[in-house]
Amino acid sequence: MAKKRVSASKRTKPAALQQQRQQQLYRCSLRPEPPRAFAPNVGRDRLRLILVNDKKWVNGTKLHYYFFEEPRAWVGKPAELDVDWKAFKMWKDLGIGLDFSEVASPSEAEVRIGFLRDDGAWSYVGRDVLGFQTGERTMNFGWDISADVDTAVHEIGHTIGLPHEHQNPYAGIVWDEPAVYHALAQPPNMWDRETTYHNIIRKISPDTVQGSSWDPDSVMHYPFEAGLIQEPAQYRAGLQPAGGLSARDKEWVQKFYPALGKTDYAKLEVAKSVALTLKPGEQKNFIFEPTATRHYDIRTFGTADTVMVVFEREANQERYLAGDDDSGQDLNASLRIKLFKGRTYVLRIRLYWSGAADQTAVMIW
Repeated sequence: MAKKRVSASKRTKPAALQQQRQQQLYRCSLRPEPPRAFAPNVGRDRLRLILVNDKKWVNGTKLHYYFFEEPRAWVGKPAELDVDWKAFKMWKDLGIGLDFSEVASPSEAEVRIGFLRDDGAWSYVGRDVLGFQTGERTMNFGWDISADVDTAVHEIGHTIGLPHEHQNPYAGIVWDEPAVYHALAQPPNMWDRETTYHNIIRKISPDTVQGSSWDPDSVMHYPFEAGLIQEPAQYRAGLQPAGGLSARDKEWVQKFYPALGKTDYAKLEVAKSVALTLKPGEQKNFIFEPTATRHYDIRTFGTADTVMVVFEREANQERYLAGDDDSGQDLNASLRIKLFKGRTYVLRIRLYWSGAADQTAVMIW
């Protein structure tokens, strides 16, 4: 289990405000990841539904996070760890289906957090964090965040699958590009043109955006000083998000990761198929209790793209066992896994796209 920490003493309000104003000069620098490649037969609508969902977790996942204790340069101050803990709690307190738990070993964690100074604040997005070795960071804070909870909330937002809001293609932002490149090349960021383009100028694909509007108050939005934005005209003097989670932030995450109760689970029985009457982005959850210890096959049927994940449940805790994502392939999600009599397993299936409504199903045998 993670060690218990004694909360650091709170800063005085003037000191906190001064530090927050200083932090406005810093920017989150997302690590670029190569775009997914798809076969030519993956149609436009199918592609759009895959891309808007593919980095998101199956709802009900518990994300385990670890604070590096070595090397020394990666270790945060107690006050910074307290801020991160508070930020995870802010997301959880929205009543979402995701959960978060601190662990004492990097091998137990999907999210591994470092505090390497001058390496920027960044996180890999959503399930991209699964592609790294246990000794690697998936999130970093490159400056003191002891009084900067919004930066912590922002980076966790990336970890649960949210992109930068100021890169929303529906924002209509027209940049003064020379001014932006110049401003971000100065201390404290010292970004080259490629980094500035990737994190500010570049518009993310409409296919990856949830909804069709822009939220300048989102916690996923950078603040911008005067002289960087040309349009909309009201932001020529600067844009400062309100701070904290916006109403739209809350609405979005509650929609994609709704709270789960007992009635959200159905029993799965051997050799009995269950129809997956789902809309794109929706999920079904099943409980399976084997009557025999053996290898089982679990598979979806029908023309559809899904992600399917199996967990073992014990004392209201779930441990990830296996998963399969068949999106963009002319295959079905399929797992072969040894399950044990007397234990309880949870199967979660999220739908990206279905070729025909009500013609997708799952079976275990």
